[in-house]
Amino acid sequence: MTTDTSAKPSGKRWTVGTLTYTTGGLVVLFFWLLWGDFAWSLKDRSVPSVVQLLLNKYQASDLLSGLLIGSLPAAFTMILGPVISYQSDRHRGRWGRRIPFLLIPTPVIVFSMAGLAFCPQLGRALNQALGAWSPGLHPSILILFAVFWTLFEFASVTANSVFSGLVNDVVPEPVLGRFYGMFRALSLVAGIVFNYQMMGKVETHFAWIFLGMGALYGVGFTMMCFKVKEGDYPPPSPPTLPRLNGGGFLSAAKDYFKECFGHSYYVWYFVVMAVSWAMMHPLNLFSVYFAKSVEMSMDTYGKCLALTFALSLLVSYPLGVLADRLHPLRLSLGVQGLYFVATLLGGIFARDAFTFGVFYVVTGVLGGTWITAVASLGQRLFPRSKFAQLGSAAGLVGCAFSISVGPLVGIFLDYAAHIYRYTYFMSSGLALIGFLGGLVVHAKFMALGGPKHYVAPEV
Repeated sequence: MTTDTSAKPSGKRWTVGTLTYTTGGLVVLFFWLLWGDFAWSLKDRSVPSVVQLLLNKYQASDLLSGLLIGSLPAAFTMILGPVISYQSDRHRGRWGRRIPFLLIPTPVIVFSMAGLAFCPQLGRALNQALGAWSPGLHPSILILFAVFWTLFEFASVTANSVFSGLVNDVVPEPVLGRFYGMFRALSLVAGIVFNYQMMGKVETHFAWIFLGMGALYGVGFTMMCFKVKEGDYPPPSPPTLPRLNGGGFLSAAKDYFKECFGHSYYVWYFVVMAVSWAMMHPLNLFSVYFAKSVEMSMDTYGKCLALTFALSLLVSYPLGVLADRLHPLRLSLGVQGLYFVATLLGGIFARDAFTFGVFYVVTGVLGGTWITAVASLGQRLFPRSKFAQLGSAAGLVGCAFSISVGPLVGIFLDYAAHIYRYTYFMSSGLALIGFLGGLVVHAKFMALGGPKHYVAPEV
């Protein structure tokens, strides 16, 4: 195998690192990666909506919902992301440097989803066992729910920390945008299937949904891990985050932050991505609550979400192609400007089930479009040698921001009589800040060579 890392096509062949693909080989690679993504997406598309409904059903406050759904995953990403990604970058083994970190958490995710399925029964048993010491039936259920949800997020974040690293290692750069377009399309298909067929049944059949999605995820993701093969990697660079003993750890942490945050260009990128991802949090965290507040049935809500995904699906692959040709930074900025306008209008006009449904679909499509447009941006801006490490640093900043967004929005809504229309104004403000910061990143990007001559600054 060659060691060309330029990932440029040569006739009918594409190379990335020591891997070389024919067109047929690339098709097989895409099939297994997308098969694993479909399993992952079914999990991601089903679990959050079910969780929101269960929290609402068992009388959780908006603050608690914001903490569990928004802050907890962000906190785990902030703590685990740098450690897992750093170790993955430097791991060398017979299964590669990414696959072990994807395979090991899989049974934990399946187990935690089974636990979530039986939370009501386990909560009743806990309530009876505690007797006079019990905080009550609903609090007992919520306590167990929080335990299994924490386990679920712990394992999910571990796998998610390196999945994009696997894609970066095995997918040639000239087709990254196309891959992420298909990646996004399949994720949307998963969302359409779940929300159109199952969302109206969540409140009565959530246990079977958890169990079924857990089984599908366990089988699908495990198959991907065994079928996708990584190439050979050069020896890792001398460790800057080595030992966890005393001064060694502090020195390593200092080196890590110096490497990742020592260049203003990357710092700007980290902050802009943090704000931009967070622009969707206020809407997404409380969309089910908004639907219920305007008396929209969960079946109708699911149909609206399915329509959102269907419209996003139509543009997902063309967006991937456009990202390859125009550049994901420029494309994402244009979409973000439209998202700002749409959410601002939603805050003004979304006052009943019909107008909420209209703006939910419009902003959902634009938010999904931004996600598709920006999907390959990190791969296009970071040096390949430190991709996962810089990605983890971006995650650190993003999580530090996201940890505060969910609870702050929840506290505001608890004290604002649960007027969920305000979440549109919050998302609009964050979108504007992210857009303005993105213009700064674009100016720095052009100074580094622009789309045709860009050279990523080394760290």
